[in-house]
Amino acid sequence: MSLSWITPAERIQKLPPYVFARLDELKAKAREQGLDLIDLGMGNPDGATPQPVIEAAMQALQNPANHGYPPFEGTANFRKAITKWYNRRYNVVLDPDSEALPLLGSKEGLGHLAIAYINPGDIVLVPSPSYPVHFRGPIIAGGVIHNITLKEENDWLIDLSSIPEEVAQKAKILYFNYPSNPTAATAPREFFEEIVAFAKKYEILLVHDLCYAELAFDGYQPTSLLEIPGAKDIGVEFHTLSKTYNMAGWRVGFVVGNRHIIQGLRTLKTNLDYGIFSALQTAAETALELPDSYLQEVQTRYRTRRDFLIDGLGKLGWNIPKSKATMYLWVRCPVGMGSTDFALDVLQKTGVVVTPGNAFGPGGEGYVRISLIADCDRLGEALARFKQAGICYQQEAVVSV
Repeated sequence: MSLSWITPAERIQKLPPYVFARLDELKAKAREQGLDLIDLGMGNPDGATPQPVIEAAMQALQNPANHGYPPFEGTANFRKAITKWYNRRYNVVLDPDSEALPLLGSKEGLGHLAIAYINPGDIVLVPSPSYPVHFRGPIIAGGVIHNITLKEENDWLIDLSSIPEEVAQKAKILYFNYPSNPTAATAPREFFEEIVAFAKKYEILLVHDLCYAELAFDGYQPTSLLEIPGAKDIGVEFHTLSKTYNMAGWRVGFVVGNRHIIQGLRTLKTNLDYGIFSALQTAAETALELPDSYLQEVQTRYRTRRDFLIDGLGKLGWNIPKSKATMYLWVRCPVGMGSTDFALDVLQKTGVVVTPGNAFGPGGEGYVRISLIADCDRLGEALARFKQAGICYQQEAVVSV
């Protein structure tokens, strides 16, 4: 029996194709053909979760009390660990009972926040390029996206003056993300002060995604939105344990900030999920309490890979400035090739997977994102394949031997 009359809701049909899903299909086909893939596409950290976190989870699994439904708002101990971590890292004081909410990963929370606050037709300000859920969540909620095109010559910072007055007057939410995925750009404290003033002037809810807070290098310390006076009046900030603590599959994140905004998200979530498995929340507490020596090891790992890959790509013609944070390089495509074509060309000729920049919105066209999720030996193999295939940066086009 044909089910052609059953069609997805318009909110689903409005979504652009999810490039990561398409990449998965292409990777599967390449593996079927026996190709040895070097996957530098997704932001999926390699390596093991820290042993103290694993041990905490194993011990918590033995406690029968952890096997029932967890509290909707997360365990009190995890919320306290979140607020203590915030105070230690940013000298920001938060109420664990009303200003912190555990999430099933930050992606879930960012998407659900859109559903909790955006009505059909509401204008949402989103940088382009940006992490896909920043615009996909609002699209699902029926929002109207106003892309703020980011430019390399402006160091990928949002130019608030480029937002038309009539758009700013009507906008309801502004999503942003520094250190940035995908561009690896960072923003000075002065920018955060400007965006808080802008949001207050136009009565816009600020949503800051700070999931790369701890992957920073060379003495750079990312700014928390909540460090800025008055930011908590109009904003919230999202974090994840996926990147820093190699816990991507555990699905643990949290949001902090304005209690009223968080309450709206909490209300939605109580109708959609039961929260994080309590044993995982216990493990997450352990992660947030790890000594700085662990953090320094992680930073050294990614900094070493960054330097190695930038140097190797430089010998192939790419001039890539050293990023101060994140686990990515944002690389310009050779002139004459679009993001998708270049990513596919690299995959087919070398077996190296990179992400086309247009996966992050129209502002990402002309670039690819390379994730630093392999050790230097493997990155060296990727560079050797690039060289053998003749893939290099030239002013005219890619040359493939």
